[in-house]
Amino acid sequence: MTIITRRTALAATALAALALSVPALAQAPQIVRIGVSPGPHAEILEQVKPLLAKKGIDLKITEFSDYVVPNQALDAGELEANSFQNQPYLDNQVKDRGFKLVSVGLTVNFPLGIYSSKYKSWAEVPDGSSIAIMNDPTNGGRALLLLQDKGVIKLKDGVGFKPGPIDIVSNPKKLKIVEVEAAQTPRTLADVAAAAINTNYAVDAKIEPTSAILREDPKGPYVNVIAVRTADKDKPWVKTLVETYQSPEIKAFVAERFKGNVLAGW
Repeated sequence: MTIITRRTALAATALAALALSVPALAQAPQIVRIGVSPGPHAEILEQVKPLLAKKGIDLKITEFSDYVVPNQALDAGELEANSFQNQPYLDNQVKDRGFKLVSVGLTVNFPLGIYSSKYKSWAEVPDGSSIAIMNDPTNGGRALLLLQDKGVIKLKDGVGFKPGPIDIVSNPKKLKIVEVEAAQTPRTLADVAAAAINTNYAVDAKIEPTSAILREDPKGPYVNVIAVRTADKDKPWVKTLVETYQSPEIKAFVAERFKGNVLAGW
């Protein structure tokens, strides 16, 4: 091989290597669409977003105002993931609606509270008062379990995590239980003596979580989760999303931003 031929071959090899490397360098980040409820879930994922960008994932965050559509959208392929619900709620949705969804990682816990704009303590709530709770089985059941834990009512034995008003067997204060959509519970405060409000909706409504007149102990199965379609659960981006969410940086942000009103659950 002549010197010129050798140089030509080397140049061709270098160009070929460069051509192969350009697509890798120019590869677009993977888009992951995630559905969240307003408030802390959205705030936390806004902190996750730039961390994921460094790992080649472009996180697109969409807020939903209720607890039904995010699972519908995920199951339909309009999202890749969602982050707004606890495991009992997801289990109930999968059972009742046939969604092919699965949780892939723990996120945060929001201790449930009973709030009032009329009374500063539960002791002040009059007999016969109306108390608003969520109208879905999981969150409404959680509210009733909170009332039972605080000695306000007694439920039938063996009701599990999804009791309803029909399961109340003792109600000394003769409370009237009013069921409303979870997202609407803050708006009921003007019309009822007290309302059970999920922390994310309380924060969104500018209600201080520590002002609850009854508050759930931070225990049990109510840590929230990241959910994906069952078919996607083993994909590399899922592992990256969960590991990034559960990073020390995000744990520190949750502790500093929410001062114990929202707790890291991993």
